Formats: sequence, C-alpha cells, structure tokens
Amino acid sequence: QVQLVESGGGSAQPGGSLRLSCEISGTIGGIYDMGWYRQRPGKQRELVATIPSPGNSAYADSVKGRFTISRIINTMYLQMNSLKPDDTAVYYCKAWRGTTTYWGQGTRVTVSS
Repeated sequence: QVQLVESGGGSAQPGGSLRLSCEISGTIGGIYDMGWYRQRPGKQRELVATIPSPGNSAYADSVKGRFTISRIINTMYLQMNSLKPDDTAVYYCKAWRGTTTYWGQGTRVTVSS
C-alpha cells in the first residue's frame, strides 16, 4: 500500500523557518510528479509549489522567493523561510502520474508571535 508521509510541521515565529518532508512509502512504480498544497483556515486547498520529474519547479506567487521545493527521487522537501502569519495552514503533499494520485495526511504549520 502506498502512503505519503509528511513531517516537519510545527510552530514558528514570523520571519522564522521550517522544513517539511514528504516520503513515499510502499512500492511505487516509477518517478512521480510531486507538489505541496496547503489549506489555510476558512479557505480552499491551494497549490504552493510543484516539482515534476523531469521539469522545472513552479511556485505560487505568494511564496516565491521564500519557499524552495526540492526532491530526491520520490522524497520531497519544502524549505520555508521568512514565514508569515498568512502561511499558517495544513500542508499536504501530493504525488501523481497519469491517472494515479496520492495525497498525504497533512502537517500543520502555525506562524504566530
């Protein structure tokens, strides 16, 4: 059974940093496109960043210059710097290939002073 396991969420002060990780566990065939999404309180889930394989990374305008997405094969990371209170959300990782899509369970990030 394939699972996406996220880690690294928690609390940070404005201006601080956190690093999220997403690991695909189980047997998965091939290399998947991967990305991070988030759901802020009272809002719909939104794209944060994607890192296809192969391909170039892409970011939401709201996180450009502050967040960096990276991966090693099917393990993905999100380095979040210069955090703002508006980054408070549950962050989800997603992996997809063709018609197959997997979601992680989400990891909460809270940014407050």
